[in-house]
Amino acid sequence: MPIVSTEFRFADRLGAWKARWGIGRMSYLVPPGLYAIGSPGPEDPVVVTANYKMSYDLVRRELSGRNVWFLVLETFGINVWCAAGKGTFGTDELVRRVGMVKLATVVKHRALILPILGAPGVAAHQVARRSGFRVHYATIRAADLPEYLDNGMVTTPEMRQLTFTTRERLALTPIELVTTGKWVVPFVALLVVLSIVPGGLLSSPTLVSSLVLFVGTVLAGAVAAPVLLPWLPGKSFAVKGAVAGCCWAVLFIGVGRGATGWLDAMALFLTVPAVTAFLTLNFTGSTPFTSRSGVKKEMRLGLPMMAVSLLAGISLWIAARFF
Repeated sequence: MPIVSTEFRFADRLGAWKARWGIGRMSYLVPPGLYAIGSPGPEDPVVVTANYKMSYDLVRRELSGRNVWFLVLETFGINVWCAAGKGTFGTDELVRRVGMVKLATVVKHRALILPILGAPGVAAHQVARRSGFRVHYATIRAADLPEYLDNGMVTTPEMRQLTFTTRERLALTPIELVTTGKWVVPFVALLVVLSIVPGGLLSSPTLVSSLVLFVGTVLAGAVAAPVLLPWLPGKSFAVKGAVAGCCWAVLFIGVGRGATGWLDAMALFLTVPAVTAFLTLNFTGSTPFTSRSGVKKEMRLGLPMMAVSLLAGISLWIAARFF
C-alpha cells in the first residue's frame, strides 16, 4: 500500500505554480488508487479526491498527523468540481475504483467521505446499491476536513459555504492570461507589420500607443474584471467585462491621450469593451456560481454583439487613418 507524505515540499509548490500558468497542466496528476496517510487501520476513514495533483496535494496536506485511507479517482488530471460536471468524478468511477482496490477487504466500515463539490457527479444511492458503501459529503474546502473528522463527521453550515474571495479570483487569472496569450503574439506581429510596411497605417509613436492599448485591454478583461467582479455592475459577465473595458478606454484617452479624433475615440469605445467582455466571459469557467446552461445563453446573446462591435470599431479605426 503506497504511503503518502503530508509534507508540502518546494517541488509541490513549484508544480502548483506551473499548473496555475498552464505549464504541464494536463499532465499534472497522480496515479489513481488507494493510498495510506499515516498508519490507517480497518476502522479509519476513507477520504476520496480527484487525481489532479493540486486537489490531491491540498487534501493530503490537511490530513497531516492523521491515519486515513486516501482513495484517488481517475479524473484524468481534472479537479473535483470540473470533473464532477464532466462525469469523470462520478458514480461509475467511484464504484469501479472501490472494487478495483478491494476496499471492502481493507476497512470494516462502509463509509466514503467525498467533497461537496463532487456531489453533482455522484449519485449516492447508486453507490450504496452497487458497492455497499455509503457516501458522506463532507466539506467544500479541504481546510475544513480536520474539523469535520474531529466533529464526528458532521458538516456545519460554514463548511457548506462557498467563498470566491479576491485572492481566490486572482489565483485563477494566470491561466486566463496564458489562454489569451495564444492570440496576443499574432496580433502584436500584425501591429508591427502595419507600422513598417511602406505607407503603413501605424507610425512608430502610434505603434507604441497601440501596444499599450492592447496590453491594457487584455489586463482589463483577464485580470481587472475578475478581481473586481463583485463591484462591477450587472449580473452578466459580458456586461461586467464591457464596463471594465469602457473604464480602460476612458483612462487611455484621458490620461494617455490615446485618441487623436472622434473616429478614433468611437473606435476605442467599440473595440475595447468588445474584447474585454469576451475575456471576462471566458472567466465563467473558473467561477463557482455559473451554470453550463447560463453560460451558453450568455454566449448566444453576447458573442454576436461583441463581434458586431469589434468589426464596427475596426472599420472606424481604418477610416480614421484616411479622413
